[in-house]
Order: sequence, then C-alpha cells, then structure tokens
Amino acid sequence: MSQDSLTLTRLRFFAHHGVLPAETAQGQIFEVTVRLELPLAEAARADDLTKTVDYQAAYEIVHGVMDGPRMKLAEALAEAIAAALLRAFAQVEAVEIEVIKPQPPVAFAFAGFSAKIRRVRK
Repeated sequence: MSQDSLTLTRLRFFAHHGVLPAETAQGQIFEVTVRLELPLAEAARADDLTKTVDYQAAYEIVHGVMDGPRMKLAEALAEAIAAALLRAFAQVEAVEIEVIKPQPPVAFAFAGFSAKIRRVRK
C-alpha cells in the first residue's frame, strides 16, 4: 500500500441530509474532506496529470453524492462517497472520508459533528 496521498480539504456543500426535520426541510452546510491513497511517484516524475487523480474529477464525484438522494446519517454519506471514488479511480488503493456538519441544528453548543471512515480496495 502506498504512503502517498492526495487530500481535498473541507469541500463545502449545502444539502438536506440528516435525521432531524430541520435538517431535511431547511438544509445545512456540510464539509467533506477526502484523502485518496495512491502511488504518486510516477506522476511527480513525469509532471503528468494523467498519471494521478484529477481533483476536479474527484470533486465532481463527491458533489454528485452530496447533491443526490437524501441520507439520514453522515456515516452513510461518507460510505457512499468512498464507494463512488473507489469505483471511479482504479489507481486509488484506499480512501478516507470525513463528513462534517459544522453547525447542526441542535439545542446545545458545540463545534460541530463529523463522521470519518477509511475504506481499502479489496
């Protein structure tokens, strides 16, 4: 397994995912951090985008999940994103996804909620 990785940090989306009625009715901001584990040496030596993952293409996949069917759990969003990225990019060996709700509509003060998963290609 490669020690190399690409990270898309805190991609921002407005979506209507969640368990609470306010989350699905009003929507909220989500942030998603994506870490793709893959060998990068060849791309670095050749300075060639075709030998790595285009992060615009990765963003479009994440956007498709976030803009897709409503899900109740951040865990489910993370799982769907991970599966979609592994399907799309054969060179990716593993993914780590963190879905963050910076300001969920709850009756207590805190700095937000996140669910983080790591999935390895089988």
